[in-house]
Amino acid sequence: MEPAASEGRDGYVAFVENHQHRLLRAAYLVCGNRHQAEDLLQDALLKLALRWSSVREGDPAAYVRSILYRDTVSWWRRRRREWLSAQPPERVSADRDGALRLALRDAVGRLPPRQRAVLVLRYYEDLSEAATAEVLGVTVGTVKSQCHAALRRLRELAPELGHDDGLPTERR
Repeated sequence: MEPAASEGRDGYVAFVENHQHRLLRAAYLVCGNRHQAEDLLQDALLKLALRWSSVREGDPAAYVRSILYRDTVSWWRRRRREWLSAQPPERVSADRDGALRLALRDAVGRLPPRQRAVLVLRYYEDLSEAATAEVLGVTVGTVKSQCHAALRRLRELAPELGHDDGLPTERR
């Protein structure tokens, strides 16, 4: 083995010996399961070993922690499952809420596509006027006028929603 490779390997081994307990504790706190934390840390240390020559001069512990956090989120996403149960997990909301939700959905469905897109981007995706304009490829003024027209039309199509019931007001 070359001296440089041996020095790199020794540095990696020393790092693992000095930091493994703290990193395992961080992995456990993130995922809440000791066995999963051990697996996550093992995978993160393997990724570190593959990049050791470029990471060792910086902050390898921060590099491993970021791998742990990203891999934990990926693990959650992959294992998100629906569980069957005898009882529904949530209670049915009051009939009035359901009726309002249906009225809003129907009214939004009757809007022209551009107005519908503006409302979704502005109030559901919570984009700014400038970001909405960029997504739609229009000017900010067009976004403002389409939003104004869409909200006015929603109030006409579904008067039961009223002005103070949760319909968004125009933002400046």
